[in-house]
Amino acid sequence: MTRGPLELVCPAGTPSALRAAVNAGADTVYCGLRDETNARNFPGLNFSDPELAEGVAYAHQRGAKVMVAINTFAQAGKTAIWARAVDAAAAAGADAIIAADMAVLGQAASHHPDLRVHLSVQAAAGTPEAIRFYANRFGVKRVVLPRILSIPEIKALIGEIDIEVEVFAFGGLCVMTEGRCDLSSYVTGRSPNLDGVCSPPEAVSYSRQDGSRSVALGGLTIDRQVDGAPLGYPTLCKGRFMAGGKTGHLFEDPVSLNTIDVLPQLLDAGVTALKIEGRQRGKAYVEAVTRQFRQAIDALGGADGQPAAGAAMLNTLAEGQRGTVGAYKKTWR
Repeated sequence: MTRGPLELVCPAGTPSALRAAVNAGADTVYCGLRDETNARNFPGLNFSDPELAEGVAYAHQRGAKVMVAINTFAQAGKTAIWARAVDAAAAAGADAIIAADMAVLGQAASHHPDLRVHLSVQAAAGTPEAIRFYANRFGVKRVVLPRILSIPEIKALIGEIDIEVEVFAFGGLCVMTEGRCDLSSYVTGRSPNLDGVCSPPEAVSYSRQDGSRSVALGGLTIDRQVDGAPLGYPTLCKGRFMAGGKTGHLFEDPVSLNTIDVLPQLLDAGVTALKIEGRQRGKAYVEAVTRQFRQAIDALGGADGQPAAGAAMLNTLAEGQRGTVGAYKKTWR
């Protein structure tokens, strides 16, 4: 059972982050296995089968749930890896899996009919027809919506479907169609939706010359700063490039989604759950963001129905120290 009017779904890249999220008030924690079946396939992250079982037990003992992200797309000749991931999640006692690939959804439906299935944002299902297809064909109980819809659009969509809706509430944004990144594939040969990794660390290099430092990805310079100035992790979408005689962030500014000031509107729209992004972040980040959203969600059920203040504090944890409500408020329309 959720503790407030909105289910709080929090990230866990490691077992310690899972425990931190649960202890800080997460209703649900989502994590991934240590392979390319999940979209955060980085060294030092994710769970072995025994760690997953232990994490599920820890969460259940404290009234929280665990979902397993099996949200990349199965590759020809390697589908057994994805099938095994579904079996492992079921064996560990996970409360749900999060999947996008039809083969993965089919594996769950045919081999584990009692395992709850959520449709990953990577499926990019943003219409009633698409969502109903997945619900009818694979028994999907919840859809994670793409981060391109405004709150009025979400409300209208919810009025036409009869499954739960989860939306992103805090963390990284992506200019691509929810992880289907041609940029990363083009430069490094690896992409989030197939290999589970964006801008893989083995393709990253740093250099220093003439009082400045540069960071490159696959040999392509992503950013250059004077000595002493910070250099962010070199993802192409947040790189600084020269165009038209100016240097700036052509694809996406370093800024994080932060919805804490629009929680009443999301609740009114009929949203079931709020998802915090950040399986690559440490347990201190997970704990701080979870606590802040726990307080805000609990305040929604109070007498005044208003969220607790916290946008400024959360921005200190955001990329670039700035937050945005993104497409939820489409002021350009």
